[in-house]
Amino acid sequence: MSAAGHTMIRKIALFVLAALVLLAAVVGINTVRKGSRQMDVAAVAPVAVDEAGASARLGEAVRLRTVSSRDDASLNADQFRQLHSLLQARFPKAHAVLKRELIGDLSVLYTWEGSNPKLPPILLLAHQDVVPVAPGTEGDWQVAPFSGEVKDGFVWGRGSWDDKGNLMSQMEAVEMLVASGYKPERTVYLAYGADEEVSGLRGAAKIAAVLKERNIRLDFVIDEGLLVLDGILPGLTKPAALIGVAEKGYLSVVLKMAATPGHSSMPPKHGTSAIAMMSAALKRLDDEQLPGGIRGVAGEMFDTLAPEMGGFSRVALSNLWLFGPVVQKQLEGAGSTNAMLRTTTALTIVNAGNKENVLPGRAEATVNFRILPGDTKEQVMEHVRKEVGQAVGADKFELMALPGAVDASKVAPTDSAQYRLLDKTIHEVFPGVLVAPGLMIAATDSVHFGEISDHIFKFSPVRANAEDLKRFHGTNERLSVANYAEAIRFYHRLISEGAKAPKP
Repeated sequence: MSAAGHTMIRKIALFVLAALVLLAAVVGINTVRKGSRQMDVAAVAPVAVDEAGASARLGEAVRLRTVSSRDDASLNADQFRQLHSLLQARFPKAHAVLKRELIGDLSVLYTWEGSNPKLPPILLLAHQDVVPVAPGTEGDWQVAPFSGEVKDGFVWGRGSWDDKGNLMSQMEAVEMLVASGYKPERTVYLAYGADEEVSGLRGAAKIAAVLKERNIRLDFVIDEGLLVLDGILPGLTKPAALIGVAEKGYLSVVLKMAATPGHSSMPPKHGTSAIAMMSAALKRLDDEQLPGGIRGVAGEMFDTLAPEMGGFSRVALSNLWLFGPVVQKQLEGAGSTNAMLRTTTALTIVNAGNKENVLPGRAEATVNFRILPGDTKEQVMEHVRKEVGQAVGADKFELMALPGAVDASKVAPTDSAQYRLLDKTIHEVFPGVLVAPGLMIAATDSVHFGEISDHIFKFSPVRANAEDLKRFHGTNERLSVANYAEAIRFYHRLISEGAKAPKP
């Protein structure tokens, strides 16, 4: 090679090296420049809580089998009414002050009148009903699933976490506040639906309608939701409390295929039977899911947590302009994090055929979508229509959306006084945790209140690690006595601060 050639190679090498040095400098500066977004808040002195008594009262509530039904509104009505009686008996001071109304027969609305009726009220939500225990798994529980037993530092049983833990800790906090002589400036509502696990249409939806009819505009709403997660988010050494600022929408689509029935000894042309077409359609929907991305609520969550992370996680999340595709691919690898990035597709029900030697004339399937804020039900239906048409032909199928479909909720602003109050309260009661906004991927009762509040948050003051998450709606549901006391303190602080008049 000539001298000129060597000179050219050296120049190119120097240029590449300079570019890499510049890139590394930009990445480093971006990483350092993203400082912590955590509040600098001192912990408050823990309020004294009767842990043994409170845990025993939660255990009593757990023993009541308040399993709800979508179709039978009166199922276990006696158990719900016993729960109402339990609340009245165990929290007499609260019931002496708060107005109590039954809504839709089994749901309860409490009103604690504030001293300043000009201030918009606040609303705390929880639900009375629980999911059933899967038949045949009762023996897998360490204690009987409806025992409410307090053992080894935990309150055990169905509903101890979801959601009687929230309901009872709210009532404990209110009882303590009333006993102390506290009087709220804002009116405080407590709303306890009886059918959250089956849509909330008989409970929370009717409570929201009642408040709307009374021209109530709520300052903020807090419902069950995201948790204080420990060891769940990669790159974090501290627990992270995620505040749900939005909730995904819900849509189930029924897909129907028709073909000529016949004998299995004479199958039709390859790919044209009802089952073959349905299989092709479902595979297409599973393979071609709606696009995802680190944006919206997920983008703000990772932007908030990035400065708190260590190693490459901090570098990558601080420089998504460069590492975005790599980070997204990693997040898409786990169901829980993939659900934060996109409208998810879940194949949930398939029905076809009833005899091994008969080709069915029809096949039917249900596909469930959880809709990301920014996407709509109409967009999802169009996506299904397009992809299934690509798989089997535009004239080979029928689509039908099941009742109960809802778009994603609006997103509560994180630059608001209401969000800052919740952020501050978490730091005060759970010192040392990180706080960030997050997306609620499941459904809650709070979605029914979107017309009467712009500040709806989904957060449960419950600590959870990877092992705990398996217990949610699963076997061996439990809540630690110490964490339950923290939940009571959390609601005590949130009500006492949130029901104050705003500072000038």
